[in-house]
Amino acid sequence: MKILLAEDDLKMAKYLCAGLSEHGHSVDHVTDGRDALSYCLYNDCNIAIVDRMMPGMDGLSVVRALRAAHKDLPILFLTAMSHVDDRVEGLSAGGDDYLVKPFHFSELLARIIAITRRKQDTENTNSLEVHDLQLDLLTRMATRQGKQVKLHSKEFALLEILMRHPGHVITRTMLLERVWNFHFEPNTTVVETHMSRLRSKIDKPFDMALIHTIRNTGYTLHGPR
Repeated sequence: MKILLAEDDLKMAKYLCAGLSEHGHSVDHVTDGRDALSYCLYNDCNIAIVDRMMPGMDGLSVVRALRAAHKDLPILFLTAMSHVDDRVEGLSAGGDDYLVKPFHFSELLARIIAITRRKQDTENTNSLEVHDLQLDLLTRMATRQGKQVKLHSKEFALLEILMRHPGHVITRTMLLERVWNFHFEPNTTVVETHMSRLRSKIDKPFDMALIHTIRNTGYTLHGPR
C-alpha cells in the first residue's frame, strides 16, 4: 500500500515510517502542508495520514483543498488535538477518520486497513485478476489456476503494482520508489532479487509466464496475446 505521511515531528515521522515499512507499506513523508497538498494532487497513493498542525498550511486546509478538488483518497487525521470539537471539525473538513496522539501503533494499522477497505468496497476493487491469476487485496492472498500462492510482503507489493497496470511497463525505478521508498536509484539488486523470487512462485510452476522482463527498462505482466 502506498501511504503519504504529512507530519512535521521528525521523531514521530521516523517511527511511523519504520513501522509502516515493516508491515509492507511504501511511505512518502512530507513536513509541510503545502507539500502534502501538492503530493496528493499530482501523485497516486492509497491513503494520506495528515497532522493537524503543520508549517506552510495546516492539515484542515489541506484536506478541504483536496475535497474541493474532488480528490477522494482516504484521509486519516493523526493529531494531538483531542477535544470533541476538534474531531468534529476534522471529520467535517473531509477526513475519513481521526486518531489522537498518543496512540498504539496496532490501532493505527487497524484504522488504515478499515479506511482503505471501505474505499475498496465502494469501488468494488477488492481483488485483481489477470488471465488465470487472482490477487485478493484484503486477505493478501494470490491464487493461480485455483492454487494458493504464498507471498512475502514485498513480493505481494510487487505483484499488486504489476497487476494494477497489466500490459504496461513498470520501470525498475518506479518499483524502487513504490515498494522500497527509494527516491534515487542506488546500486542495488533488490528489485531483481525479489522479482526472481516472485516469478519462481507465480510463473515457474505453471505452463505460461505472466511476468516478463523488458530489457534495461523494467517489467510487465500480461496474459496470452
